[in-house]
Amino acid sequence: MSVKPPSGPMCTRASLASDFRAMGLRAGEVLLVHSSLSSLGWVCGGPGTVVMALLDALGDSGTLVVPTHSGDNSDPAYWQNPPVPEEWWADIRASMPAFDARTTPTLGVGIIPETVRNWPGALRSCHPQTSFAAVGPHASAIVDAHALDCRLGEHSPLARLEEAGARVLLLGAGFDSCTAFHLAEYRVPSSQVDNSFAVMTPQGRAWATVRDTSFTSERFDELGAAFEKERPVVRGPVGGAQARLFGLAEAVAYAEGWLPEHRPHPSAE
Repeated sequence: MSVKPPSGPMCTRASLASDFRAMGLRAGEVLLVHSSLSSLGWVCGGPGTVVMALLDALGDSGTLVVPTHSGDNSDPAYWQNPPVPEEWWADIRASMPAFDARTTPTLGVGIIPETVRNWPGALRSCHPQTSFAAVGPHASAIVDAHALDCRLGEHSPLARLEEAGARVLLLGAGFDSCTAFHLAEYRVPSSQVDNSFAVMTPQGRAWATVRDTSFTSERFDELGAAFEKERPVVRGPVGGAQARLFGLAEAVAYAEGWLPEHRPHPSAE
């Protein structure tokens, strides 16, 4: 059986750190990263190399933050990819493992966030579905007190990142994965939905339901295209990936104006 040779470019810790610095990453800053490992090319050492290169660029005083979401801890009645039979729903609600910040794996956010989650010294917020992990001196301030009824709003790490003057790096990822835009959804007229998950309480594991803001990434690609046309967004290559770097607060503020005009009726996600 023939094996397809790896496609380049070849990336090393040193080459990636150099590309990050050329993009404008600064030592000491707080950085939220959305990433695609495969977009970079062939990375010598895999995802751990990317994390080390990011930490090299940020320095000991910088803080790296990634989404460590686990959306499978949710009501099976709303599962789409794939759905499960209705006769399973009750058993799933009774048996779904409770979220554990130490051990619950990520889902759908890529291997780089999963690597950061397991990094020495990493801290993780405690929302069962939309947690974030952080490494660095500001990690605790960013991930603490993530409310169960606020997936991506004022009582989530996104608002703490905004307060910290964080920037966002889309590393081979598109604007459709930009979680910062969701913070804007919490600040414009939006519907409320029931949101359920398995969580640990002082009394033990429980299936909990809370009211939270409905959100969706629908049209985020259009929102991002408009944002980078009108606001400062640094674009450049990192390995084989196209990367974008911009201020989180600027992105949220722009989305607060764009969303009510272009997407006035948000749907649940």
